[in-house]
Amino acid sequence: MHGNEQPPQPGHPRQPGRPPHGPQPQGQPPQYGPPPQYSSPPQYGPPPVHPQFVAAPKKKGGCLRVFVVGVVVLTGLVLVGVGVLLSGGGDDSPRSDTGASPGSDAGTSAPAGKTGKAGKRAAAGIGDTVEDGKFSFRVTKVEKGVERVGDQYIGSDAQGQYVLVHVTVKNIGDEAQMFHDSAQKLLDTAGREYDADSGAAVLGLRNSNAFLNNINPGNSVSGILLFDVPDDFRIKAIELHDSLFSDGTRVALR
Repeated sequence: MHGNEQPPQPGHPRQPGRPPHGPQPQGQPPQYGPPPQYSSPPQYGPPPVHPQFVAAPKKKGGCLRVFVVGVVVLTGLVLVGVGVLLSGGGDDSPRSDTGASPGSDAGTSAPAGKTGKAGKRAAAGIGDTVEDGKFSFRVTKVEKGVERVGDQYIGSDAQGQYVLVHVTVKNIGDEAQMFHDSAQKLLDTAGREYDADSGAAVLGLRNSNAFLNNINPGNSVSGILLFDVPDDFRIKAIELHDSLFSDGTRVALR
């Protein structure tokens, strides 16, 4: 022991970097231990990896692909043109004489009442039976100038006037067929077509039987077709169809 330096007490270890307790010798600077060492902060996980972008090599052969596609398209057009020429070559062959005089209407050779849209001739009239598809039709009566259908509670008023066409429809096919008034057309003397008024018929005509009526083979239905036309309407004919896509047949109503 030097001087008055006290021995370390049990349970109190000397702190590094601090002078010992008690007075220091005069004339000498205090002694300090080495500065404390601090550990670096902990590292967590592997260091970040920056993605590397590699430019994809350009594919070769683009021009060749365009050339091949062009050749295929051109070949197809050539084949189509050849097919059209071959199919039209038969027009030069002589045609058989059907007996029709020059300038005559092609539709006049069809049986009465069966002329479709090609002929546009109404050879049949009221009381005649005509056919279209799976249906045969017979117009029995025509009413004109009707202002209202129905009663005072349920009915419909005409915008102009109602024309009621009474018709009997029979299924002459071998399977059921739907009869619908929307497929039927009324024609005036100017050639204009008028659609049936299904809503007014449902409200004002109890026995219309013309709205989505499915008719089995051999059965007949008597219905009424209702048309809302102007007051100055001049009736000419009605065109009757077994469906929306059939040719139809005309019946003169004058």
